[in-house]
Amino acid sequence: MISGFESIQLTTIILIVVAGFAAGWVDAVVGGGGLIQLPALLLVPGIAPVQALATNKMGSIFGTATSAATYYRRVGPDLRTAVPMALIALAGSFGGASLAATLPAGVFKPIIVVALVAVALFTALRPSVGELTALRHEGHRHYVVACLIGAVIGFYDGLIGPGTGSFLVIALVSAMGYAFLEASAKAKIVNMATNAGALLFFLPHGSILWGIGLLLGAANMAGGYLGARTAVQQGSKFVRIVFLVVVAALIVKLGYDIWQENFA
Repeated sequence: MISGFESIQLTTIILIVVAGFAAGWVDAVVGGGGLIQLPALLLVPGIAPVQALATNKMGSIFGTATSAATYYRRVGPDLRTAVPMALIALAGSFGGASLAATLPAGVFKPIIVVALVAVALFTALRPSVGELTALRHEGHRHYVVACLIGAVIGFYDGLIGPGTGSFLVIALVSAMGYAFLEASAKAKIVNMATNAGALLFFLPHGSILWGIGLLLGAANMAGGYLGARTAVQQGSKFVRIVFLVVVAALIVKLGYDIWQENFA
């Protein structure tokens, strides 16, 4: 398969478009759109897991680029923090994607679920966190922390992926002191770079289904634009609520995967 349309039915194409739009919207607000988009791609007849991962990244980069541009125009995130963080995350994502071919993602799923539960509890029990920006670090320390976050989460995105945007948002809120809205704006710039890093690895391997990837990208762009506008209009409280919903969904999805792999 090159385009991905060789043996696919119209109903599946429509489902992929709807999933791409919804994923773009969710990604633009708090991240976690892969939870919607990747399962839809796995419905394509004969698709290999690596093709699904690569095509998912291709579709996502259109959405994250659109939402990042929308946030930049309307929120004006500080690029002095976002750009170095994004460059480090791009390198980390490339490294994670390189390792993904040899290391099963199932090894990390229980750790990710525990981390997500901790994130959800932290956010739910501290409702004032993320309402306003109150930076925790100054000077070089601020940039060092930002780059460490970019490196670790970038590597995670290339290796596994689900919840990357959500992890970026909560790290920027809890470790750096940004409000949810500003954290989401920066997260989109970084997430765009992590998608690019993974794509740099997947492109030479011919894993991308170009037709489906471009269609997914168009749907992602529309969802990303609308999601970013919605988040800007509704503010940090809205982003926090969506964040908790998405993290809860990630916990359920990954928990179900662990159950199926080990006990079913």
